[in-house]
Amino acid sequence: MAEAIAFNIAAELIIKLTSPALSQVGLWWNLKHDLDDLKSIVSTIKAVLLDAEEKSVTDNLIKVWLEELKDVLYDADHLLDDFSTEALRKDLLGGNKMTKEVRLFFSSSNQFAYGLKMAQKIKAIKARLASIEREANTFCFIPRDRPAETSFMTKKRQETHSFEREDEIIGRDNDKAALLKLMLEFESEENVYIIPIVGFGGLGKTALVLLVYNDEMVKSHFELTMFVCVSNVFDVKLIVANIIKSVTNQAPDQNLEMDQLQKQLRDKIDGKKYLLILDDIWNEDPEQWSRLKKLLMGGNNGSRIIVTTRSLKVAKITNKCESHVLKLKGLSDDDAWSLFKKIAFEHLCGSRETNFEKVWWGSLSHKDNS
Repeated sequence: MAEAIAFNIAAELIIKLTSPALSQVGLWWNLKHDLDDLKSIVSTIKAVLLDAEEKSVTDNLIKVWLEELKDVLYDADHLLDDFSTEALRKDLLGGNKMTKEVRLFFSSSNQFAYGLKMAQKIKAIKARLASIEREANTFCFIPRDRPAETSFMTKKRQETHSFEREDEIIGRDNDKAALLKLMLEFESEENVYIIPIVGFGGLGKTALVLLVYNDEMVKSHFELTMFVCVSNVFDVKLIVANIIKSVTNQAPDQNLEMDQLQKQLRDKIDGKKYLLILDDIWNEDPEQWSRLKKLLMGGNNGSRIIVTTRSLKVAKITNKCESHVLKLKGLSDDDAWSLFKKIAFEHLCGSRETNFEKVWWGSLSHKDNS
């Protein structure tokens, strides 16, 4: 459910709820008002699901919330299917000679009873969704739609680079160890193995990969190391050109065609055990990823591609083995305080820093007890 499943189910439900056929069902059994209310609630929840699904990668409470929502959405979907089935049966019976016993089902009294029973089921689902909607307000989700090219809002991001001071990175020792194990010890059947790192913005994905990228043990392990910031524009030709630039320290001729660029790329990486960092990928189109991946598969055994992304869908496109998707979590309270203190109070010392620390831990204690 932490993928885009909830969003897709909600979208399909809204399509069903707006269909002329279901509107006719609502009129038959006096349920139009209830169905309109259901559509309104589902639409409101759907508006925040992209944000919720992204944050569920690192937040178990949101993950549980999404699982509960999934159960209700499935129940609603089954109920609408039941409506459609009964409506089809009614329509078929209306045009054929049937026995008196079968016709009795569609007498006024039975239609009323069926409509009442369905109204009660809709109200129950509405109540469950209303409760879930109230709980969503506590997570402060951001409503947004899915743009055509990606499920996240398109925005200009600051380009990253391949240098990071190790002493600037706090609280990622265990993540570094897990990543190094996948890079240096894991034996893959594929010559080039892809390791996705997923987490929401600002969690430290880029800092983590740079921590290992600049590690002396990693540098000696790979013949070739490359770093490319991809960001929200997934242009295969541009990415290939930037990989070449990372290898040669010189940008290729801008007038070169794609065929010439891919030959240059394969000349540089084929047969070598390489490490490639593709930082900040937002593209969720499997075909686009496949076009790039084909050009990168000529590396020698032990080659690694590390992908950082905010999207679990992107991670699963690049590597279908979920156990090898590194999901970054938030920092511990101690590490969070160390990072906050380093950024906010770099030049603060003595009693003023102590006072701020008391406020910090006091606020956390209050939050835990609330």
